[in-house]
Amino acid sequence: MSERAAREELARLRREAARRRARRTQPPSSPSDHPGAWRVEPEIHALDLDDGRIDPDAAKVVRRLIRHGFEAYLVGGCVRDLLLGRSPKDFDVATSARPDDVRSLFRNSRIIGRRFRLVHVLFGAGRVIETATFRRNPQPQRNGNGEDLLIRRDNVFGDAHEDAARRDFTINGLFYDLDRKRVLDWVGGMPDIERRAIHTIGDPFVRFSEDPVRILRAIRFCARLDLGMSPDVYDAIVQCRGTLAMAARPRLFEEILRLLRGGAAHRSVWLAWETGVLDVLLPELATFLSDEREEASVAWRLLSEVDRSDVANRSQDDIVLWTALLLEPMREACLEARDRVDAVAEFLEPIVDRLNVPRRIADAMRRIVALLPRLEAGRPGRFAHTQLYPHAAEVLALSRAARGMRGDGEEAAVTADRVPHFATQRRRRKRTRRV
Repeated sequence: MSERAAREELARLRREAARRRARRTQPPSSPSDHPGAWRVEPEIHALDLDDGRIDPDAAKVVRRLIRHGFEAYLVGGCVRDLLLGRSPKDFDVATSARPDDVRSLFRNSRIIGRRFRLVHVLFGAGRVIETATFRRNPQPQRNGNGEDLLIRRDNVFGDAHEDAARRDFTINGLFYDLDRKRVLDWVGGMPDIERRAIHTIGDPFVRFSEDPVRILRAIRFCARLDLGMSPDVYDAIVQCRGTLAMAARPRLFEEILRLLRGGAAHRSVWLAWETGVLDVLLPELATFLSDEREEASVAWRLLSEVDRSDVANRSQDDIVLWTALLLEPMREACLEARDRVDAVAEFLEPIVDRLNVPRRIADAMRRIVALLPRLEAGRPGRFAHTQLYPHAAEVLALSRAARGMRGDGEEAAVTADRVPHFATQRRRRKRTRRV
């Protein structure tokens, strides 16, 4: 698609989203339309979720706020994970207290953020409880034609029901009242938890136009939590995928990394490829995958190996994840190239510009792929004494496992672990010779 055609398509999407946004101010015609944005009284579900999975520090923050006369709830992903039978990695608190009020109640806290001020309450071992004041959806900033729905400011305080309605998906809009042991549902999230389905709060076309990164979040939740995607959300992703070109490039880079973590890289990339999202973000990879049969493709098996490493609690560095994601198309770019470094650099250049990939990562990917044939032959040479070699060894282990050449890449991982030892021995020999 040409640049002019892309701009025209984005303009069409904005006009359609503006029409839908205007209709959204009217009450929904049926209860099944997820009327969270219009309900002030929540559905209340009596549930005791405090079975040892709730962080005691988060509970301490909530209860202190309540003792001082403020509303306070556990919100978002932690409530969702508790209801799905998972152990949350972190806990967020929403409260009626303003940031300065929270800061005065907790000496171990700091106010952060420019776009929207939050309070981080700090506890031992680096634990952080993010505490945010209730906010509501701001009015979109419109251009002369009333077409631009992209949210650029989100700093308007509100009430609890408004805070629930401004969130992205119904399963993320649930509030847990810790003292009364109940879930407050303003957005129809509990039925979707029971159905294990992803729905947006309101019209998905509008919500994805407001913030295109929500498309990637929908894919990540489906993949990582093993949830289904409602037909209207799926259709809106397909129609709105072009709006990702309007999103901030650093956010896209970080969100792609999140897709690769959590043990669901294979399914996340597959959903992005199937919906056409990958054609917008990484057309180089999308084209390569379209030419391969999934069951025979090393690229897909590489992603499965990344998932196995994550499940085994071997967290991968950003360099390793990005190299594994693009390894096979980068290999293809090097075929018959006289200079592998230049070939990989040329392949990565548009990706670096499109997604704001840090040069530190792009340069590391270029060096790893250029030297991969030597590593596969067991001849790393001086490269074995560099800081990049452990990452290269991990990529090599993943690649060999994907090709069935190694059971789990254990040998390569052991070699990578020994690199600092080898480098130390080399420095000692040099010092000995000087003496």
